[in-house]
Amino acid sequence: MKILLVNDYATLTGGAELMVAMLRDGLRQRGHDARLFASSARPLSAPSIADYECFGTTSRFRTLLQTLNPWACWRLRRVLAEFQPDVVHVSLFLTQLSPLILPLLREVPSLYHVLWYRPICPLGTKTLPDGTPCRSQAGVVCYRQRCLPLRDWVPLMLQMKLWRRWRHAFNLIVATSHAVKRCLIAEDIQPVEVVWGGVAVQPPRPPLAFPPTVAFAARLVWEKGADVLLQAFAKVVKGIPEARLLIAGDGPERERLQSMITDWGLSAQVSLLGHLSRADVERHFATAWVQVVPSRWAEPFGLVAAEAMMRGTAVIASSSGGLAEIVRDGQTGFLVPPGNAAALAEALARLLRVRCAPILVSLEGTSQKSRGG
Repeated sequence: MKILLVNDYATLTGGAELMVAMLRDGLRQRGHDARLFASSARPLSAPSIADYECFGTTSRFRTLLQTLNPWACWRLRRVLAEFQPDVVHVSLFLTQLSPLILPLLREVPSLYHVLWYRPICPLGTKTLPDGTPCRSQAGVVCYRQRCLPLRDWVPLMLQMKLWRRWRHAFNLIVATSHAVKRCLIAEDIQPVEVVWGGVAVQPPRPPLAFPPTVAFAARLVWEKGADVLLQAFAKVVKGIPEARLLIAGDGPERERLQSMITDWGLSAQVSLLGHLSRADVERHFATAWVQVVPSRWAEPFGLVAAEAMMRGTAVIASSSGGLAEIVRDGQTGFLVPPGNAAALAEALARLLRVRCAPILVSLEGTSQKSRGG
């Protein structure tokens, strides 16, 4: 079967991009001819894995491009004519590839795999500036609530109008979690099926060893809550001074996080690793005792949580969105209220102390044998 995967980006810089890459590789391993169509935009200057590209940009002109991208339309028309796919699978298309591509899909069996809230929210987060969930349909409220400045609100409202007009070009809509499905249905986008995200099989992690290490991996933006984790870790380290925190990722919050680390005297305990490849993330996190996903917004799925569980790493996550579907509180990890540093610190300290006990016993036994010898 010939399958065309369509995504705004073809750089391995986010969960959606990683899922598309794994899907293409998995389809190819099963004998299908799977190819990826994406924009030429390069977040973090990362290399592209696209088979076909159209024009894209990360500059200030991106808002206009994601509303009306004629280059995506022209290029996709040629690709459809030349490749003649049996199925088109669209993941992200509203941050680079505009709704102009939708009429092209009417003659090809197509599905839209919704990996976040972008089809119902111009910001994709369904969260208001004060951090509370947005319950309103996109429209004038996006400007009144100061989610969008006027210069962005005008083109993005046109984008939403075009998407709503042409969304029936898709034969099937699939959500990455039941949380996303509920949001789509609330805005009359249905029927919707649910297919949870998948992660690659990983070999068993090595046994826990000192120091007790906490891991975090995400883009350093306010929604991901790295600052909440830092606040919680600052409390935990007072009782467990041997604890260490690894933060993988980059973004606009990096400078503020570095200032927090310096001001709170955590430079010896916290490492900002920057953006890492997936292989480097696994290498650094292989010895982590726990991975924290402290997102303020309702994560549509929570790929990093699933990856940590596959690795055999304990997970503490926010009790919202898809994370509440992945982590079973008290069984496969702990769930805490989003943005609540005190609750996160309590869960983190509890988990680290429980895991410390058998290792301390083992270390004491080894030390006694050494002295006895």
